[in-house]
Amino acid sequence: MTDAPSGPDLYDERYYINRELSWLEFNRRCLAEAMDDTNPLLERVKFLAICYGNMDEFFMIRVPGIMSKTPIPGPDYLSVNFNCLMEQISATVQDLVQQYGVCWRELKSLLAEKGIRIHRVSELNPDQQAWVAGFYRERVHPLLTPLALDVSHPFPFISNNSLNIAVRLYDRNHDELYARVKVPVGTLPRFVEVPSSSGLEFVMVEDIIETHIQALFPGLEVDGAYMFRVTRNADVKVTIDEACDFMTAVEESLEDRDIGFPVRMVAEASMPTQMVKLFTRNLNLDPVQVHRTDAIELVDLWQLVGLDFPKLKDKPFDPYTPPELAEGSDIFDAIRSRDWILFHPYESFSTIVRFVSTAAEDPNVQSIKICLYRIGKDPSIMKALMKARERGKTVSVLMELRAKFDESNNILWARELEKIGVHVVYGPVDLKVHSKLLQVVRLEGSRLVRYTHLSSGNYNSSTAKQYGDISFLTANPEIGEDVGELFNALTGYFGPRMYNHLLVAPLTLKSSLISKIEREIEVHRMSGNGYIAMKANGLIDSDIIAALYKASIAGVRVDLNIRGLCCLRPGIPGVSENIRVTSIVDRFLEHSRIYYFENGGRPEMYMGSSDMMPRNLLARVEVLFPVLDRDMLVQIRDSILRVHLSDNVKSRELQPDGTYRLVEREEGEKKLRSQKWFIEHRGVWHGPQ
Repeated sequence: MTDAPSGPDLYDERYYINRELSWLEFNRRCLAEAMDDTNPLLERVKFLAICYGNMDEFFMIRVPGIMSKTPIPGPDYLSVNFNCLMEQISATVQDLVQQYGVCWRELKSLLAEKGIRIHRVSELNPDQQAWVAGFYRERVHPLLTPLALDVSHPFPFISNNSLNIAVRLYDRNHDELYARVKVPVGTLPRFVEVPSSSGLEFVMVEDIIETHIQALFPGLEVDGAYMFRVTRNADVKVTIDEACDFMTAVEESLEDRDIGFPVRMVAEASMPTQMVKLFTRNLNLDPVQVHRTDAIELVDLWQLVGLDFPKLKDKPFDPYTPPELAEGSDIFDAIRSRDWILFHPYESFSTIVRFVSTAAEDPNVQSIKICLYRIGKDPSIMKALMKARERGKTVSVLMELRAKFDESNNILWARELEKIGVHVVYGPVDLKVHSKLLQVVRLEGSRLVRYTHLSSGNYNSSTAKQYGDISFLTANPEIGEDVGELFNALTGYFGPRMYNHLLVAPLTLKSSLISKIEREIEVHRMSGNGYIAMKANGLIDSDIIAALYKASIAGVRVDLNIRGLCCLRPGIPGVSENIRVTSIVDRFLEHSRIYYFENGGRPEMYMGSSDMMPRNLLARVEVLFPVLDRDMLVQIRDSILRVHLSDNVKSRELQPDGTYRLVEREEGEKKLRSQKWFIEHRGVWHGPQ
């Protein structure tokens, strides 16, 4: 008797999309928004700026590991050829940067039609050119330092993502010489406004420098000037030893960020090959790490996005605030009477700020505990915490010092809080704390009541206006007990603890999600109505992907709305036919996480901070919390999750080959743009008012 044939190997690397190539596809979706002429013009400019910033971060954080051939968890890396992968990445990036240039040329033309003109200096009238010459003499020339590139001068250090001009010159003997000039962007604006009698007119600061470059090299003949920039490894590691404390170790690691090894050079398309080779040789770069484009370093497009042209931007709206939580109401009474979910930015984050500010002033509040990851520039929450401490309350802050690119800001705030007696801790050395937790303990009569806030988003008033996040306010004693226990673990010693409801990474979160997927398979076998829906930023973890494949094979219908990286490959015969993956890139950054299991008519839903990625599940402290109120669960499912899944305007569906296509509407099907729907129906998820 022979054994029955086994099913497919669900960890077969053919069933997985490479995470780096998936990331580049996400940037392609951002570029599609920049090229979408149904978006307001300055919103398109914003998306192009996002594309540039995203690409910089990709090379600073992701590419160094590929260059060093660092093993990465996941089936798609079991037999990866890193050289071939780097070639694939390079070809994809070169195509993207070429498209950036195409997009930028179109946007410049459209901006000019709207009275925002970006000229070459040579295109200005004589009066404007005279103004530019004076601006160069008085504001630019004193800031420039030309550096010769020859055997008598060491090759200069080229700082991370700085804008530079490579200059080719000839001396009196017609010997070829080279030099480098750093463009002082930051000290000077990238787009310099010139006097104009009609509309806004700009020239770019590098064009001003190139026009007057001869002034830097008297006695030499300037033969050509070409823009370039270099990106360096910024994936610095914090090294702890007995000789320093945690904050000092983080500070010292930051010193290495701007001097990491080069990972990429972007050069103006017309830069001579010999000059490119000179730089790549000295920077120790391979040809696959060089990309050519005429649109160099346009992260600075944010300067144009900030212009006061309301008609060229998305129409503003007033976020909704439930009357029970509005200014003048008793916020503690409102939370004590029922649980609340708030969907930002459609609902105002000022409610959360008011919650903390009220707690700071309330004489009955005994303590405030909070986890801070990215704080932003708005100090409202921080000032409220400081006021609470000044009024004698116990304030404890878990400050994550390793929030990438926010480390310096977090260190500054940590020191300010410590000065006034706030308990500031940094969490486990080997785990980032990415949880979004806030708890206020209030004395009511003879008992202490915990008021708890959990969220998918940071305590950051700025990003709360730009990110789609769901937060949760509750006085549920069991949730409060769980969060209090977790705070004790974070400020004391982190390890296994009993929680009534929370799923906590790296302890129980991953295994619990897999168990719920497996339970859905069993439910489907009994009732035939198995269904899973998940909304997250990323899906990379191979164990969760394999569990979802297993569910699909069993007939469970799976809807996934994954904004960014997704390594699951849908549509594989016999493996993932029952899985649909969509992604939404729109006005607001999709950032909420919702995990829904039909469970045979007894649905369960979890929300919180965690994506389905190894870093979230294994290397961070993350929290998912349940929606215990059945009516609230149904409202979130029907008025938020299903609306995302039904988007047929901005939603793109993942294809088996790893590319994305706009969702096609059926004949007669109404358009549904989920973010627009949320704006028009903000607050509906609270049910009948």
